[in-house]
Amino acid sequence: MPARYPLPELKDLPDDIRARILEVQEKSGFIPNVFLALARRPAEWRAFFAYHDALMLKEDGNLTKGDREMIVTATSAANHCLYCVVAHGAILRIYEKKPLVADQVAVNHRKADIPPRQRAMLDFAMKVCLRSHEVEDADFAALQAHGFDDEDAWDITAITAFFGLSNRMANVTSMMPNTEFYLLGRVPRAR
Repeated sequence: MPARYPLPELKDLPDDIRARILEVQEKSGFIPNVFLALARRPAEWRAFFAYHDALMLKEDGNLTKGDREMIVTATSAANHCLYCVVAHGAILRIYEKKPLVADQVAVNHRKADIPPRQRAMLDFAMKVCLRSHEVEDADFAALQAHGFDDEDAWDITAITAFFGLSNRMANVTSMMPNTEFYLLGRVPRAR
């Protein structure tokens, strides 16, 4: 299915956005479609990626980069977002060094080969994703039993909520994952 909105040309983008996209391309070897799809509105692109980076590149707290990507993958699956499940699933496989983990958490995190700590984290994230109006003290206590504090719960909530927005934008715009994402983290890298 083609994207509903045409992707802008890299040459037509503001300098700061073009520079960031080229930096991502240099690092990954391709331009993830989300960077171009959202660049059609530069002010929104800047706000989106500033919040993305604040959540996903955060250094403090008890969430690892793998934990963060796991939250995105599981909740994006609940939101039926092909783009985010495939793209963030690839990053999850790389961070966790587990080629099956993304598929497992996307389909059913309770059956996934993950430790109880991550299962509790995803239980909370899924409740935030699907039934945030039901979150209560017992949900925080379940996280605390696995070493998460209230700031970690905030991070889990913020990641889930932010990617709820992202999932909806990707779905409505018919954003498709780059083919490169499908194999990342599944097979050893060619040297």
